[in-house]
Amino acid sequence: MSAAPVLGPTGEPLTLADLPPTNTKRWVIRRKAEVVAAVRGGLLSLEDACKKYTLSVEEFLSWQRAIDKDGLLGLRVTRVQEYRENTSQRLDN
Repeated sequence: MSAAPVLGPTGEPLTLADLPPTNTKRWVIRRKAEVVAAVRGGLLSLEDACKKYTLSVEEFLSWQRAIDKDGLLGLRVTRVQEYRENTSQRLDN
């Protein structure tokens, strides 16, 4: 008996070949969701995903929490970017 396919954010089967390239710099909602789905579905371990995409465990877990809390729209980066900009401005002053 074969394992059930891992479904990506669009509901289509997801394979390792479907994942974003390792040099991804622009993390759009779909790419983040694909990585989360791959880890949840067992295609990649959390450790492997973090190494492959140069992510911290905290960053990956924040993506996972965002999906759980607000669905794919929770992965929008605007709020995080605003927070990071405000924090860095305070540190620079």
